[in-house]
Amino acid sequence: MSEILPTTCPHDCPSVCALEVERRADGSMGKMRGSSRNPYTAGTLCVKVSRYAERYHHKDRLAYPMVRTGPKGSGQFQRISWDEAMDRVAEGLLAAEREHGAEAVWPYFYAGTMGYVQRDGIERLRHAKKYSRQQSTFCVTLSDAGWRAGYGKRWGVSPVEAGEHAGMWLIWGTNPVHTHVNMMNHIAKAKKRGAKVVVVDVYRTGTADIADVHLAPRPGTDGALACGIAHVLFAEGFADRAFLARFADLPYDRLEEHFAARTPEWAESICGVPAERIREVARLYGGTQASYLRVGYGFTRQKNGSAAMHAVSCLPVITGAWQHQGGGALYSMSDIYGFDKTMIEGLDVLDPSVRILDQSRIGPILAGDRRDLGDGPPVTALFIQNTNPALVAPESGLVRQGFLRDDLFTVVHEQFMTDTAKLADIVLPATMFVEHDDLYTASAHATVQVTRKLFEPFAECRSNHQVICDLAGRVGADHPGFHMSEWALIEDMLARKNMPDAQAIYESGGHDVLSSHAGGHFPDGFATPDGRFRFAPPWHEIGPRHHSMPALPDHQPVIEDASDEHPFRLVAAPARQFLNSSFTEMESGRAREIRPTALLHPDSMAGLGLGDGDPVLVGNRRGTVRVHAKGRTSQHPGTVVIEGIWPSEGFADGTCVNTLISAEPGFPNGGGAFHDTAVWVRAG
Repeated sequence: MSEILPTTCPHDCPSVCALEVERRADGSMGKMRGSSRNPYTAGTLCVKVSRYAERYHHKDRLAYPMVRTGPKGSGQFQRISWDEAMDRVAEGLLAAEREHGAEAVWPYFYAGTMGYVQRDGIERLRHAKKYSRQQSTFCVTLSDAGWRAGYGKRWGVSPVEAGEHAGMWLIWGTNPVHTHVNMMNHIAKAKKRGAKVVVVDVYRTGTADIADVHLAPRPGTDGALACGIAHVLFAEGFADRAFLARFADLPYDRLEEHFAARTPEWAESICGVPAERIREVARLYGGTQASYLRVGYGFTRQKNGSAAMHAVSCLPVITGAWQHQGGGALYSMSDIYGFDKTMIEGLDVLDPSVRILDQSRIGPILAGDRRDLGDGPPVTALFIQNTNPALVAPESGLVRQGFLRDDLFTVVHEQFMTDTAKLADIVLPATMFVEHDDLYTASAHATVQVTRKLFEPFAECRSNHQVICDLAGRVGADHPGFHMSEWALIEDMLARKNMPDAQAIYESGGHDVLSSHAGGHFPDGFATPDGRFRFAPPWHEIGPRHHSMPALPDHQPVIEDASDEHPFRLVAAPARQFLNSSFTEMESGRAREIRPTALLHPDSMAGLGLGDGDPVLVGNRRGTVRVHAKGRTSQHPGTVVIEGIWPSEGFADGTCVNTLISAEPGFPNGGGAFHDTAVWVRAG
C-alpha cells in the first residue's frame, strides 16, 4: 500500500517547497505534490518537481563508481568498486598535495542541493586539509552586496502577507512563473483584491504577461530606471519626510537634491523606457501606501548589479512603505536564520591565510591566470559536488580547455553524467534528496525545514556526507564532524541556535523564524549599526573593487556595453522546465522547451532578415553559439534572450550559451555577470 510522506525540495530556488511524496509498496516513487503545511508553498508545486519520479527513476541515473578509460572528455568509463574509487580519489588528492602543496587541491561546489549538511560538508574537508578556499559567486554575490549596502541584513516582508494586504506589487528583475511559481499564488491573491502589479524585466516573461504594467529596460540599466522613479517620488510629494528623518542616513534635502538631476528623461536616455511610463509607475508606486517591492537576482547579474540593487532597494524607504501592513520589500530571508555552521563547515579549523579562488573564474584559474592564483600553485586536483561548472560557469570554452589538461585530476560526485562528469577521471554516484537526511532554509520565506531519508539509495549511490567523511579518513583530515551522522549535525546546528530539536521540526512541518522579527518590517530601524538605511553606503567595507561605486543611488556605467561590433546585449535567462543545468536530462522538460532559442525584437528580426525558426549565430570574441530565432515583442530591439542552460549536446555546434559570458567579476565584491554580455547576431 502506498504512503504519502513529508519532505522538502532541495533545489536552488527561493521557494524551498514543503512537499508530499508518494512511496509505493514496492519502494518506488509515485506522485510528488506541494504541501499546505507551509503557507508559502500553499500546495503549489512547479512543473519540474511535480514530475520528480521521472528524474528519480531515470534510466541514465548514475548507479556505480566509474573510472575514465578513454581520453579526457571521451565519456569512456568503466565500473569499479567503491573501495577502489575512494582509494584512487584519495591518492589523486594526496599526489597533488605532495607535489604542489595543499592549495593545489580545490574542492568545488555550489547549490545542486540547498541542504546544509549535504551542500556545505565539503567545506569541512577543505578547512581541515587547508585546501584552496572558494568564493561562491554564481548567484547572489552582486545582489547581496547591493541589498546589504543599504539595509545591512537580508530579510523582509513575507509574500503571504503581501498577498493579503499589499495595494500594489512591484516585481523587479525576477520571473517567478519560471523560477519560484509559488509566489504567483500570492500575486494572484493580491490581484483578486484589486492590487496592481508592475513587472520590470528586460523581456516579456510569463510573469510580465499577468502584469498591469511591464517596463522593459535595456540590460544593465536598472539603476537609472530606479533613480528616475525616485526623482518623481521626491518631485511630486510621494517621499515620506518623517520616515526618512527617522530612518535615512542623509537629510531629506540632500536626497532630494541628488535625485533632482535624475529625471525620467535622463533615465530614458540610459534605460530606454519612455519617461512617461517611468512617471506612470512612480505615481502608482508612490500613491500606494502598502506598496510591495519584490526584487530578484536577475537584474543584478551585471558588473554594476550591486549598484543597481542598491538603487532599486531604496524605493520603499523613500515612500515609507515599510510602515504599512503588506508594504515594504523582500529580496531574501537568508540572514534571518543566524545559524552557526561550525561543525558542518569546520569553521573552527579554517585558516584565513589559505588563498580564496573565485568559482566564477574557474576557466581563467585552470588556464593558470596569475591574477587568480597569486603566488600559489596551479590547481591540479578538483573534487566537485553539487554543480556542473563545464556548463554553468562563465567562459565555458575556457573551462572545458582547463578540464582537458593532462595534469589535472578531477573527481565528480553526481546524479547524472553531466558535461562536467564526462570530463572527470573518477565519477561517483550521488543520492537524491529523499535518500538522506538534511536541513533547509529558504530565501522567499522564513521557515526552517528538516527532512528524513524516505527511500533506500538507488543502486550504489552514496550521500555527499558519507563520501566526504570516507574521504577525510583516507587523506588524513581530522574533525569531529567527520564522525557524526547527518542527523547529529542537524541537531548540533539547531541546538547552537536554541531552536526546537530536529524531530520536533520534522513532525511539525517547519519552524517559523519571521515571527520573531516583527514580520520583517524593521519597525525599530534597519539592520545597520545606527538603524538607518544607508543611501551613502560604505562600499569600501563591502568589497575590494569599490573605487568605481557611486556614492549615492545611481547608474554605474561599467557594463559590457553594446557597440558597432557587438550591437546586442545578451541575457541568459532561466527556462521554465530547467533549473540551471538540473532537470535537463528529463525528456518531458526538453520536449516543452523544444530547443535553445534566441528571442529577438521583431524589428531586429526584420533587420537581420530572419523569420521565426531560422537558424542564427550569436557570438563575440569568446566564441559563438548556433540557435534558432524567435520574435518577441516588449523588449528593447538591442536585447537578445536565450533561456535555459542547455547541455552542450542541445546545441547544433556542441557549445553552450555560457561560452559567450565573461568571467570578469562584478563590483565591489565580485560576482558572476551572467547577463552582462555584448554580442553580434547573424543569420546562420
